[in-house]
Amino acid sequence: MTTLHVAAGSLSAVLFLVAIAAAQPPVPPQPPVPPEPVRSVEVGADRTVTFHFKAPNAKRVFLRRDGAKIALMQPDAYGWWSLTTPPLDPDLYTYSFRPDGVGAYDPMNPLITPNLLYVSNMFLVPGGQPWEVADVPHGTLHRHFYTSAVVGDQRDYLVYTPPGYDARRTPGLPVLYLLHGYSDDATAWTTVGRVHVMLDNLIAAGKAVPMIVVMPLGYGAPEIVARGFKREDAPDLRTRNFARFTESLITEVIPQVEKTYRVFTAPANRAIAGLSMGGAEALLTGLSHLDRFAWIGSFSAGGFEGAFDASFAALDGASVNRALRLLYVACGKDDDLAPPNREFAAWLTKKDVAVTVVETEGGHEWPVWRRNLAEFAGRLFKK
Repeated sequence: MTTLHVAAGSLSAVLFLVAIAAAQPPVPPQPPVPPEPVRSVEVGADRTVTFHFKAPNAKRVFLRRDGAKIALMQPDAYGWWSLTTPPLDPDLYTYSFRPDGVGAYDPMNPLITPNLLYVSNMFLVPGGQPWEVADVPHGTLHRHFYTSAVVGDQRDYLVYTPPGYDARRTPGLPVLYLLHGYSDDATAWTTVGRVHVMLDNLIAAGKAVPMIVVMPLGYGAPEIVARGFKREDAPDLRTRNFARFTESLITEVIPQVEKTYRVFTAPANRAIAGLSMGGAEALLTGLSHLDRFAWIGSFSAGGFEGAFDASFAALDGASVNRALRLLYVACGKDDDLAPPNREFAAWLTKKDVAVTVVETEGGHEWPVWRRNLAEFAGRLFKK
């Protein structure tokens, strides 16, 4: 048998060290070192844009963006896919990724479009456009919620008031009712269209008169969104969507706006315009209520193609020309809706209706609609 002898002093020292160690709090595990951050969108000084997307298991990743065909990205050895564009025109663009055919937004970019069917991100190529924030006086955005008796739901609308607006002192301002497109919501014209920034800049430059802009939710039959892009298979639903929207706008939104804000109420001080579905709503509502609107604008209008006689059965050229200051029909040259918009403009001309027709470069996309709005707003409420 072997006996271990420990001196009394040494044992005391060991026990003392053990007690100290037991009294110390445990050392927490160190977090892993985060990977070096990668910017998903890099805008170069030469206006080229490089995109990055992490998808190590994807076989193919495509990029979709405004103004371009879908493009294949290139992978590296670490699972990052990238693509660099040619120099782009100054503008605000939307984009999304498609790994192996599945739509995906960019998780590294907080700028997201407010869309009810698909999510995209945004990036800005700066260059002094009217929708870029500048050192000018700024207006205010307001958001209102109400119960629609016409539609039977809770909904909202946004209101832009220009710099210097004072509900106690402003004698009155003209109003533009601005309508969004299908699958958008009431915030689209501010988030993606940047209408509040645009009006700030145009008013400061003397290119637009101070005005109030009202942006309502554009669905008279919200269930139409659930059909996605198969809504064209349900013409009755589409007709109900248009009709109830017009009723809600005329009987609910406009009275609320005129009660809350200091606005002029004569037709010469009231305009209506919109894009895509909203463009059709602007035409259908405006041309059937000439006692309320003297300025009508449509940007890439869609939804009543080939049904002009039925949609505007009571339209009379002489009455329209007496009532309107401007009927503005615009569309991108590469838009699939360009042919029906041309047909509509030709139909108006045959009816002896004075119409301003505008075609710009581009397709069914926000860069076209922002330019349409900037030009249209610059024409409004001027003698």
